[in-house]
Amino acid sequence: MIRIRRILDASAPANKEAIEQVKIILKEQFSALKDKEINAIASKLNNPLKYKFQSRLIIAENLKGEINGFALLLHVPDINFCYLDYIATRNKYIGRGLGGALYSAVRAEAINLKSEVLLMECLPDDEVLSPNKEIREQNIKRLAFYERYKVYPIIGTKYETPVKPEDTDPPYLVADILNHDVLPNEDFMRKAVDAILRRKYGYLCSEEYIVNVVSSIHDGAYYLRSAQYTKPKKTSVYANVDCADKIYVVANEGHEIHHIKERGYVESPVRLRVILKEIHKLPFVQKIKSHKWSNKYIHEVHDVNYVKFIKNASMKVPDGKSVYPYVFPIRNQERKPDDSSLHAGYYCIDSFTPINKNAYKAARAGVDCTLTAASMLLEDKKIAYALVRPPGHHAEKASYGGFCYYSNNAIAANYLSKYGKVAILDIDYHHGNGQQNIFYNRKDVLTISIHGHPKFAYPYFTGFDNEKGEDIGKGYNINNPLPEIITFDEYMHVLEKMLDKINKFNPAFLVVALGLDTAKSDPTGSWGFNGDNFNALGVSIAKCNKPTLVVQEGGYNTHSLGSNAKKFLSGIYQGIRG
Repeated sequence: MIRIRRILDASAPANKEAIEQVKIILKEQFSALKDKEINAIASKLNNPLKYKFQSRLIIAENLKGEINGFALLLHVPDINFCYLDYIATRNKYIGRGLGGALYSAVRAEAINLKSEVLLMECLPDDEVLSPNKEIREQNIKRLAFYERYKVYPIIGTKYETPVKPEDTDPPYLVADILNHDVLPNEDFMRKAVDAILRRKYGYLCSEEYIVNVVSSIHDGAYYLRSAQYTKPKKTSVYANVDCADKIYVVANEGHEIHHIKERGYVESPVRLRVILKEIHKLPFVQKIKSHKWSNKYIHEVHDVNYVKFIKNASMKVPDGKSVYPYVFPIRNQERKPDDSSLHAGYYCIDSFTPINKNAYKAARAGVDCTLTAASMLLEDKKIAYALVRPPGHHAEKASYGGFCYYSNNAIAANYLSKYGKVAILDIDYHHGNGQQNIFYNRKDVLTISIHGHPKFAYPYFTGFDNEKGEDIGKGYNINNPLPEIITFDEYMHVLEKMLDKINKFNPAFLVVALGLDTAKSDPTGSWGFNGDNFNALGVSIAKCNKPTLVVQEGGYNTHSLGSNAKKFLSGIYQGIRG
């Protein structure tokens, strides 16, 4: 299985290894390329100011982490165009469709960036410019490849003028006009070509050469060459763009086994049923199945003994029974009780979150769903939604409570952090103490929570604004405890400030802990948000323009729960569509 994912941060551990493999492919496919240029890949990703463009590395890798192809895309935001610097596959994948898949991802990324045009270079197929037949045949193959995607050389400029008179094979400037009808106007194209020649080839091109090429661009005099080798395809390349705009939903189908029937227990199976019923009505939602994930992803976040306790204690509880903690051994935590009910108090933070026969199975399935959804972001998908119960954001490294057993959003954030920085935005009514506890000493995961003040809202002992992180994590935990009664406008004022902080942090991924218990008449909250408010939340969060994982947390008013989830997802979709 091959997945295509985007790399923005060269410093993440998994990305460092990927970049080393990309360098090998560069040497394999571009033998004339100097080591200095090959070794600059990481610097281009991490130092956009130096190179005056933003780099995006798109890689094709198998599940073992082996890189089989890549594309390096340069984004020039001050002019608003993209430039495809390199695209290549390993020799054994040439002609097997991987190049097309990579180009589709490049094109989708350029459209996502709202670029006016995607430019690149291809060596010429003209006998005068390319006198060596063997080289010219290779040039023709590349041009024919791009023609399949309606990508053609620009005719009518002096771009292919040799830098030195004796040079052969000066490149054509080639353009993909994306979803536009025509090439950009003269002023835009002059700025774009000037930027390419100065920022990429400034060491090679003289001022006289640059002026000569740029001044040759005139409205009405330049145009795209017609197809020479192929009939343009009308499908395939656009399908990937459509897929990128879908919201992928992974639902915990096994959640219903975890059903506490005691009166007043609001975390019930109907929660997911009403959400699924409503979001199925959305045409841009695509449901996918979860797959099994190793326990190692849980152990990286939760204490191993705690994980074992949840599993073993669940297996010991008879059918139809629940174990609630009633003794909390804070006096001597070095001596763990043997009895399951007493042991529960050792790990639990409240007296109303039970262990029953299926608690572990349902919580473990929720982890699988969340990691499956997170992995979709590594395949260059924009939005994935882990629709799970029981929730998870109150589960700390070695404790459970608030109906939560494993911290789904923290497990996913930790997994994604191997590929770049992560921000967690918790908009549940209650403080996200789980992810705060788990990432309190880390700076690669920014944790933000907007919630009811702990003086009146669960979990009561955490969520204060002076809890900012420790050691290298100081400043990377931000709490926003809000009043018991608040207007939506007041809430949005806080949210916008937090979105600004997320944008300054510039994560590779955003995880949203979605609590719908901020809704009107929710039995666990005191705010009164309605469907339009949740739609506005989705629109605002989507403006971060980051690959986003939404993880379901609270929300217990089942009369409005499904509708509010639908409104939120509609807002996210509206936001990513611009």
